Amino acid sequence: MMKNSILLLLFFAAAKFGSAQKIDSIYFHLYTDSLKKGFYNYINVDGKTADGKWMPLSSKEITFTSNDSLLRFQNNDLFIDSAYVQETVTVKAVLKTNPAVWREAIIYIRKRGFDEPLMSNEEILKEYSKPSGKRKTNKQ
Repeated sequence: MMKNSILLLLFFAAAKFGSAQKIDSIYFHLYTDSLKKGFYNYINVDGKTADGKWMPLSSKEITFTSNDSLLRFQNNDLFIDSAYVQETVTVKAVLKTNPAVWREAIIYIRKRGFDEPLMSNEEILKEYSKPSGKRKTNKQ
């Protein structure tokens, strides 16, 4: 009798823990506002569980797809071939355990090159000592 009670208690505890880890929805939390051609771009996807907690998801839990053959995934990293000519990339993430849970995002491609020089410490300090209306803005 005691053995059955312990097993029943363990069963209910496991069921409670399992339902708390069930992912209800997924979201993109990108580290940048644009993607770069010729590089691997990390696509961060987090899942929100039934109890309101967040957990990071990887390609073990998510199936990633994109809108073009010049785009390919390796785990969570999206590689954009330099021949890709569109201004945006459409990325879709589908939860493997429940394909009804998915999210799609349109992400812009970086237009500005990497050849422009970075500002020196002195230039940055000089820029921030100007009145706020006269500062330069670096737009992508």
